[in-house]
Amino acid sequence: MRNSVHESRQRLAWSQQRLADELGVSRQTIISIERGRFDPSLPLAFRLAAIFGCTIEDLFFPGDDTDRTVGGG
Repeated sequence: MRNSVHESRQRLAWSQQRLADELGVSRQTIISIERGRFDPSLPLAFRLAAIFGCTIEDLFFPGDDTDRTVGGG
């Protein structure tokens, strides 16, 4: 699954660490989500969308990333 987490985070001028702290996850989790290596759990995806003021559909969209892990949050 592809996403616009990196771009959304940059619009807020937040560091990866600040976003991780707000979500209660590790900075490595944010890095993995932004690189498309990790698909967040549904609760985490909802929290990300709430922080960015958008819908999950605006933040995550189908893609062909094949080397990823699902879960977290």
